[in-house]
Amino acid sequence: MRSDVKTALKKLLAKNAVTERWGRRINSFLKGNRYCLWKKTPEKAAAILCPPEEFARQRNTKFAQDICVSIVVPLYNTPVGFLKEMIASVRLQSYENWELVLADGSDDKHSEVQSVCEKLMQEDGRIRYKKLPENLGISGNTNACLDMASGDYIALLDHDDFLHPSALFETVKAVCEHGADYVYTDEAAFLDDNIFDVSIRHCKPDFAIDNLRANNYICHFSMFRAGLLEKAGRFRTEYDGSQDFDMILRLTEQAKKVFHVRKILYFWRSHPDSVASDISAKPYAADAAKRAVESHLARCHMKAEVTHTDVFPAIFRIRYALNSRDDFAPAPVDGRSSCSDSSHSDVSSPRISILIPNKDHVDDLLTCVGSILETSTYDNYEILIIENNSTEGETFALYHELEKREKVRVLNYDGAFNYAGLNNFAAKEADGEYLLFLNNDTKVITPAWMEELLMYGQRPDVAAVGAKLYYGDDTVQHAGIVIGLGADRAAGHSHYGFGRGEVGYMGRLCYAQDVSAVTGACMLVKKRIYEALGGMDERLGVAYNDVDFCLKAREKGYLNVFTPFCELYHYESKTRGYEEDAERKRRFGQEAALFKEKWAKLLAEGDPYYSPYFSLDRADFFFERLF
Repeated sequence: MRSDVKTALKKLLAKNAVTERWGRRINSFLKGNRYCLWKKTPEKAAAILCPPEEFARQRNTKFAQDICVSIVVPLYNTPVGFLKEMIASVRLQSYENWELVLADGSDDKHSEVQSVCEKLMQEDGRIRYKKLPENLGISGNTNACLDMASGDYIALLDHDDFLHPSALFETVKAVCEHGADYVYTDEAAFLDDNIFDVSIRHCKPDFAIDNLRANNYICHFSMFRAGLLEKAGRFRTEYDGSQDFDMILRLTEQAKKVFHVRKILYFWRSHPDSVASDISAKPYAADAAKRAVESHLARCHMKAEVTHTDVFPAIFRIRYALNSRDDFAPAPVDGRSSCSDSSHSDVSSPRISILIPNKDHVDDLLTCVGSILETSTYDNYEILIIENNSTEGETFALYHELEKREKVRVLNYDGAFNYAGLNNFAAKEADGEYLLFLNNDTKVITPAWMEELLMYGQRPDVAAVGAKLYYGDDTVQHAGIVIGLGADRAAGHSHYGFGRGEVGYMGRLCYAQDVSAVTGACMLVKKRIYEALGGMDERLGVAYNDVDFCLKAREKGYLNVFTPFCELYHYESKTRGYEEDAERKRRFGQEAALFKEKWAKLLAEGDPYYSPYFSLDRADFFFERLF
């Protein structure tokens, strides 16, 4: 571009003499961005996303099932440019067995929407269009689409968005190869007209019911078996603004197999009137989302209070009612089921046994136990201090004083340090229905910390529940564990080193969620599950014993949950077993190798809650690749 033209454009921007939309276009010129939908045709943009060789391979692929997909799109006063690009993205799909169903509630001032659709319908017989006599709202307009749909599967697409050319190919593939009756993909939000000017890349976990209850992480792109509508029902107008969230909750409750395609296949256009730009564009949406979650929990017979979080109105905190003494059936679920009945009559609060291994470190232990006794609001607990080869006289003096407290007992474990062995030993001596493993170098921050753990731990589909832990400088030490993360490619802490007030990737530091594992530095688990799974593997005496236990639980169909609403300080690296660097390194390396050998298949598959788009060398969800 000529320098005098660049100068003129910069002056226009400096004077705010252009609209926001044209300002972005000018900025795109100045940055030399080649890939704008308004500058490149949808065909050229699609060819960049899916090169011709790959497109041809997909086009020529024959699946075992000949599935017709009805892509339903409710229209209302759609900008014609957006409409044409949306329809072009469907026509550019590598998978050809589809119908595009359009129900138009636009007003008389937007008659061009009808003209465009009718013209394109003449060009492509797979496009079906109906002008509605009146606008029925987004739910009503979508239901009008469903009345017209004849496909085996239904796919949901917004009227101003753009599909990746492989979207239908990949979702139909998931149906044919994995038996899925509900499929969703990753997505990206782009700015107005430039599909490659991505503001957000949302790479999602595999199906995670606790994540979904906390926020509509599934969102776009969704495709589901048409027959599910008979059980779930259609879109409901009382949830307009979050009608898709309400529908997703109801559909996944009924689905037998929910499958996540771990690829960005949907492009959500962010413009001033869209929720992708700012949920405040539709302030009623967050309230509708909250009511959708409340309705879901009621259907699942789960008593809970749902509140908006401070960080984002459509991310929710769920406070489950605590049950009476735990008498759930011991059989685990398959890790996918949405509904777990948590209703019980109150008899008494279940007892929690807090297990704390210790060797000397008097000040740490005093701080830890003191914070439990002085801060906790939950009353039915015992503290078991597991003494392991202490040598300092003041340690035993402290034990003597602590045992004067009704809730404290000291157990003696005379063998060499083995974290797994210490806890297995203490678990047998514990009186509680729940075991709460806790390091001696922690300090309770949240008064209701035990309640926050227990409200998840009481569920029959949950094994281990972990807390949010900070170093003394208020940076995150633990917020859930990702398998395969870190230099050893064994396991690492998510969001490690983030500040205490940071929200994390897509708000993940702000809501309770399903994870592969949590740290044994603060971990609650039912005693009977712990015993049924054989406790911790004592071959992993120092490293990965907690992760190994969580993976054993996952293997049996249980969920593991991280909650940020239980907070503690964890000063770390002060417990027994880390005094000699050379020995520590030797043992750590040996046990890391054993862990990786034991879980080689899972590690090869990747963490289901962590996208392959993310780096395994960093804990900050850094993208190694864009699409």
